Amino acid sequence: MIRISIDAMGGDHGPSVVIPALMTVATRRPDIRFVIYGREEAVRPELAKFPKLAEVSEFIHCEIAVRMDDKPSQALRHGRWKSSMWKAVEAVKAGTADACISAGNTGALMAMSRFCLRTMATIDRPAIAALWPTLRGESVVLDVGATIGADAHQLVDFAILGTGMARSVFGIERPSVGLLNVGVEEIKGQEEVKEAGRMLREANMASMNYHGFVEGDDIGKGTVDVVVTEGFAGNIALKTAEGTVRQIAGYLRAAMNRTLMARIGYMFAKGAFDRLREKMDVGRSNGGVFLGLNGIVVKSHGGADSDGFAAAIELGYDMVRNNLLDRIEADLDLFHARNPHAQTSRKSDVVADAEE
Repeated sequence: MIRISIDAMGGDHGPSVVIPALMTVATRRPDIRFVIYGREEAVRPELAKFPKLAEVSEFIHCEIAVRMDDKPSQALRHGRWKSSMWKAVEAVKAGTADACISAGNTGALMAMSRFCLRTMATIDRPAIAALWPTLRGESVVLDVGATIGADAHQLVDFAILGTGMARSVFGIERPSVGLLNVGVEEIKGQEEVKEAGRMLREANMASMNYHGFVEGDDIGKGTVDVVVTEGFAGNIALKTAEGTVRQIAGYLRAAMNRTLMARIGYMFAKGAFDRLREKMDVGRSNGGVFLGLNGIVVKSHGGADSDGFAAAIELGYDMVRNNLLDRIEADLDLFHARNPHAQTSRKSDVVADAEE
């Protein structure tokens, strides 16, 4: 039985999207159970629409909901111990849930997750990993926004974290890993990236096939299973890709509506356009995973619809089912046993980090 804690108050739509998503997943996964946290007046009416959901879920009232525009420091001060977001994360720490899913404020969720779950012993900072649609299928890309700037040791840790996720989600025993760079040549790039590349080559880990440097266009090609970068570049790449998808969709709609012949042509090619729309649907790959914590936390897009939130739940389910944390811990232990001097700097106070 896999238990998932849900922050029902997060996102742009709250329970009206979250609760139908739970019913969708419960229908697909008979071995799943939910613990739902939120305001009773908002959640109960939505739960009443799905009587069968009550058989596989428990609802716990929380007076406070973290707002989407709250700063992480504000969320910690006002929502610690009592908000629906905190309670959902805390359930993972307490062992009453195997994973937490929220569509709420990203900064607040990261701050609460770090404060409550803490990072793994050898991890300096966590990363947000995203599943990225590619020409070959999907790749794991991290970090996409948790850490602005990263030294060589942190990039190596990200590579190990991403490898564990790829092994869990894709079922690949030795995923290929690339460091995002301005060129594939070893002489190019920042010193931190070049040093991380050297460390990964020398580590020669059994669970990882280090490919070398990759460029921006390699992400969409699916050149490697795991793309590693720091959060500034990763977040820009993610937002650029999402914007490009919307731009192309806008171009196609305008072109198809331009003339009568174009509309007729669309009717003949509708099947192909439907497949293209499915490939370009951001919701199908919804869910940013907080890696490096002592627990599984998945952040859904705030504007996700019911299908998108269901995809985030499924992602958390898969990582629990495939022992993500055990895989990551084993890889970290092996790397640091072979490279005792690669230990990251001591972690700074988690509260100070959360307020950054």
